[in-house]
Amino acid sequence: MRAVVTVIGKDAVGILAKVSTKCAEYNANVIEVTQSVLQDLFAMIMLVDITKLNSDFATMADGLTELGQAMGVKIHTMHEDIFNCMHHI
Repeated sequence: MRAVVTVIGKDAVGILAKVSTKCAEYNANVIEVTQSVLQDLFAMIMLVDITKLNSDFATMADGLTELGQAMGVKIHTMHEDIFNCMHHI
């Protein structure tokens, strides 16, 4: 099982580090990361393995959302099954 984590907001030092650290707290393994900085806008997509979470998925998603609010960025976490259903034609 995997999840897609997106982060959008004003660029700042440590965004990748803080988000990946929060994932590690839930035992979610970061598989792939792509990020871009366009002028002062930060955008990141992470693919994380959630097969060995130490909590339920909703708890992790809420924790990442709260982290984003504290950092002043928007973090959205979506289970891979939902992502695939939304993008299946």
